Amino acid sequence: MYEKEKEEVIQAGLKLDRYGLIALSGGNVSYKVAAEHILVTPSGMIYEELIAEDIIVMDLAGNIIEGERKASVDSKALLYIYNNLPEVKAVIHTHQPYATAVGLVEDEFRCNLTTLANATKGSVNVCPFSSAASEQMGIEAVDNLQGKLAVILKHHGVIAVGDSLKQALYACVYLEEAAKTYCLAKSMSDQVAMMTDDQIEQAVKIFDYYGQGTGEVPDSVVNH
Repeated sequence: MYEKEKEEVIQAGLKLDRYGLIALSGGNVSYKVAAEHILVTPSGMIYEELIAEDIIVMDLAGNIIEGERKASVDSKALLYIYNNLPEVKAVIHTHQPYATAVGLVEDEFRCNLTTLANATKGSVNVCPFSSAASEQMGIEAVDNLQGKLAVILKHHGVIAVGDSLKQALYACVYLEEAAKTYCLAKSMSDQVAMMTDDQIEQAVKIFDYYGQGTGEVPDSVVNH
């Protein structure tokens, strides 16, 4: 059941490790593959060792449809997100260090790079602390996403969402790159230039034309 999609989940997990967003078995990847079914990575297993049979198929009530492994301990939070944001098809949770560090000193990570605006659709809110394995973690994520694609969990990590695994992964990776750049700039000066609302809006619009299969960026957007 969903063998191709299970492999996609595993590949997404491997990319989290490749880009330094998790360590060992940290974080989780989930993917909505049908109206009532999601795939979830197992608890406490290293991504490099996963095979398709390790990925759990779960319904939106939390019932296990297929799989012998224990699902991610954050399943309650994941289910809350999927049940309250029906447009979301993928959720990725990481423990990425630079974004998490920013969450310890800021209540909002305002866009400092166009790539962050591109990938997350704007500035990233920092959620109040909530325990791992709690539904509250999902509640805080939903309350703070506000149309964006990522939030920072204070003292914990990041949750990113998307209409695909790729979109959620891009949000994680470019958030970390922007956070790393912010930390470097902050080490050189307390005055770090952040983007204006108009600049953020323009960057979000331009990204609609990014990649293959899209039209050219209109001059009206570039010269806005």
